[in-house]
Amino acid sequence: MDLRLAGQGALVTGSSAGIGATIAHMLADEGCDVLVHGRDAGAATVVAEQVAARGVRAEVVLGDLTEPGVAEQVALTARDFGARILVNNAGPFAEHDWESSGPADWRAAFEGNVLPTVRVSQTLLPSLRAHGWGRVITIGSRAVRTPLPNMAAYSAAKAAVVNMTTSLARHLAGTGVTANCVSPGVIVTPSMARMFEERAGADEGSATGAADGPDEARIVAEYAPNPSGRLGRPEDIAAAVTYLASPLADYVNGIELRVDGGITGTP
Repeated sequence: MDLRLAGQGALVTGSSAGIGATIAHMLADEGCDVLVHGRDAGAATVVAEQVAARGVRAEVVLGDLTEPGVAEQVALTARDFGARILVNNAGPFAEHDWESSGPADWRAAFEGNVLPTVRVSQTLLPSLRAHGWGRVITIGSRAVRTPLPNMAAYSAAKAAVVNMTTSLARHLAGTGVTANCVSPGVIVTPSMARMFEERAGADEGSATGAADGPDEARIVAEYAPNPSGRLGRPEDIAAAVTYLASPLADYVNGIELRVDGGITGTP
């Protein structure tokens, strides 16, 4: 299916690895030029080279979005790049329960997941509005609907991301710019594999291969039971983001699209 994205420009924050890199690849496969963002120049350059190999334009912008002025500068670089699609993917994940978490942990969760999304979006919005078409896509979490007690601060921060995405969609009414959120379930990435390893005390090889090896059924049963009976892949999230970025999703606005295998149940 042609998603009619050829020639569009996109900024994907936190796209030097993991889900963000997969989103960048899939947007490029649909013909999007992609501005790859990260904090590590080497990792971001590798992804940009992979994107460019798909026949589109790719550039790199670096910076820690939690540092003063960096999010705004990244957004201005995206404006000059011609980005009409913003994927707010960057955001730290940490486990802190109600007993162990302190003010610094809560502050870090909101400063890493909420404020960069606000700052990048606010800075890029005038350009999108002036163009008369655009997409703002945020990344939430299954923890929004099923808050996890061992991820108290993270769950609350991601709930804020979903809330403000709906608010933004209403703010942008009639502009041609939509705002939607994709909330992943349990997605197998290197960081998630490490978490499985720590939880199960497994060796590095079995944890890293959890998505395709014999441990997936155990992990699903013990940690993430869901009707689909498997763990998610970065491609599952990238496919949802790419659809929402496309003109085919013009009438989809202000939603939280849960891509979680059904782990959160019905609305």
